[in-house]
Amino acid sequence: MRVLRRGDVGNDVAEIRSMLASIGLLRPEDGNLFDHEVERAVRGFQQRRGLLIDGVVGPATYQVLRGATFHLGSRPLAYLISAPVHGDDVFALQDRLTELGYDAGRPDGMFGPKTEKALRNFQRDYGLVIDGICGPATVRALRQLSPRARGGRPVLLREQEQVRQSGPRLRGKRIVIDPGHGGADPGVEIGGLREADLVWDLARRLEGRMKATGMEALISRGPDTGPAEAERAAFANNAGADLFLSLHCDRNSSPHAQGVASFHWGNGLGTTSTVGELLAGYLQREVAARTGLLDCRTHAKTWDILRLTRCPAVRMEIGYLSNPGDRAKLSDPAFRDIVAEGILIAVKRLYLLGEGDQPTGTFTFADVLAHELAKAE
Repeated sequence: MRVLRRGDVGNDVAEIRSMLASIGLLRPEDGNLFDHEVERAVRGFQQRRGLLIDGVVGPATYQVLRGATFHLGSRPLAYLISAPVHGDDVFALQDRLTELGYDAGRPDGMFGPKTEKALRNFQRDYGLVIDGICGPATVRALRQLSPRARGGRPVLLREQEQVRQSGPRLRGKRIVIDPGHGGADPGVEIGGLREADLVWDLARRLEGRMKATGMEALISRGPDTGPAEAERAAFANNAGADLFLSLHCDRNSSPHAQGVASFHWGNGLGTTSTVGELLAGYLQREVAARTGLLDCRTHAKTWDILRLTRCPAVRMEIGYLSNPGDRAKLSDPAFRDIVAEGILIAVKRLYLLGEGDQPTGTFTFADVLAHELAKAE
């Protein structure tokens, strides 16, 4: 599909208008012009669904927008390897199966093998044809058994329980560190500084500290390569990572934009990665407290790098290279050491789960090493 923005005209714009109208974000009027009202509706939808808010309909926004027009029962659902099915109806199916005690994995709106397995188990237990297809009979059964009282986040509590059971030690934990961009893609490039180079250097500093604690730290790319987001996520999945951390810097048209922000997976429908959200919060507090960077808080997003990783994942935007103050800080190797230590401490806090913790910004690398050694003894 072509990328659509304000001023475009055509049948594809008419389709976008129709989809926006069907979910109540635009008045149901005929037309094929991408005008100000359409752009405003697109921005509202992007904000609601954790997408990049630019008012432009590209592949990611179109996919989620089209998926939002489906409800459970409006079409048969099945696992298709060549063309994965996605949409709000898939999310509703995953959510319903999870409520009924079937592990459909993280509700992400993508019909994958885990969702199919949960569906087959439900069909078997309910005496339906076990075909892994959510058709009319299966939808009726799901609605009949739907709990009267809803609440809790079982799949997300499962993530948290896995962290608790893994214990407070960092030794043996496997993390994938993902320095953004790379290769032919330098990322933000201002004042002689390249984002790809800065986050690569930061990744190496973080790798060294993590390995010193006994963690298995893997870097998702080489110094001169720039894999696609799906490839980076696949690397983490194939490695069996416990955590995934993507490192970036930001830019803005205004030189006044500054600070650090962290992003975890969340679909805008009330479901987030509990552990991802916890880690994002720890990262924000530690890095902001240690560096003086403005705390731009944590945010739920549906970006591929967060959605496709099976383990809890966080993307950090550490400073704005378009801001003179942030740029000066990031250009200093000593500052990048401080950031790396803050990230390590945040990961340690995640596994401590509040036990034997210390105030934000006071835990040191030496404290972490001492804690690891004491636990080993």
